[in-house]
Amino acid sequence: MTITETELVERLKRGDLVAFDMIYNMYAGRLYAFSMKYLKSSEEAEELVQSVFMKVWENHGRLDKDLSFKSFLFTIAYNEICRLFRRKSYLRKYIEEAVRTDTRADTSSEDNSEFHSLLAEVEKIIAGLPERQRKAFIMCKIDGMPAKEVAAGLGLSPGTVDNYVSSTIKMIRSRLSGESFPVILFAALFLF
Repeated sequence: MTITETELVERLKRGDLVAFDMIYNMYAGRLYAFSMKYLKSSEEAEELVQSVFMKVWENHGRLDKDLSFKSFLFTIAYNEICRLFRRKSYLRKYIEEAVRTDTRADTSSEDNSEFHSLLAEVEKIIAGLPERQRKAFIMCKIDGMPAKEVAAGLGLSPGTVDNYVSSTIKMIRSRLSGESFPVILFAALFLF
């Protein structure tokens, strides 16, 4: 006997982990392919799929079996992709503005190349952090959320969130210590 999606959603609503696994297996591949179209990064697409299903589990009690579960999943994925693009855009915009207002008179194409290279390096450092540390850092320093709110959302103490942010800043600064102007810019960006 085949179980329908509606029955799976009803079971998931009651907290059935087997139903959750079945739904995950049913949609994870499609969500991954959907995410790859926009993100062009397998790592980011995998993280997005995990994030979507975490949200599904966190809200499983509020699911409505009469609404399209597929639409629900892909709406969450779309919103996550938009949030990710906004976060990246905000970071780039902030740094580009800081570069433009630099007191040096000559901002050559060499400086722009150095800036983009450094930005990519910082993004790589952040992406390589342990999951909770990365999330805490992004939520605090890129999304601008207060440490208390981040701590509550991640199930951590505010002190742990502060330690994660502080150690990430130190790591970024130490890994980029051979750089000149952009390092100062990034230090200023992440210390405020």
